[in-house]
Amino acid sequence: MLNSRQRAQLRGMANGFETILQVGKSGISEQTIKQVDDALEARELIKLRRLETAPETTRETAEFIASKVNADVVQVIGSKFILFRQSKEKTIKLVK
Repeated sequence: MLNSRQRAQLRGMANGFETILQVGKSGISEQTIKQVDDALEARELIKLRRLETAPETTRETAEFIASKVNADVVQVIGSKFILFRQSKEKTIKLVK
């Protein structure tokens, strides 16, 4: 679980990130979960986007995906959300 200082640190880091994946009208498939899982292992911090045609809200989408890949939801703002999961290499050093 992330504390507020860690969330702020990660939000700042993800500020310039491009969205790497979009969730649309077909919702969240097993393939989407696999792509998010692989991206988190490679990058630790990713930004995703929910299209207006998606059946769930952005918050619901973020929390569902995070629960499936054992990640933390860093931020949900508008149609975008940021997920974080520390990889085995721990390339991102979190503040205490």
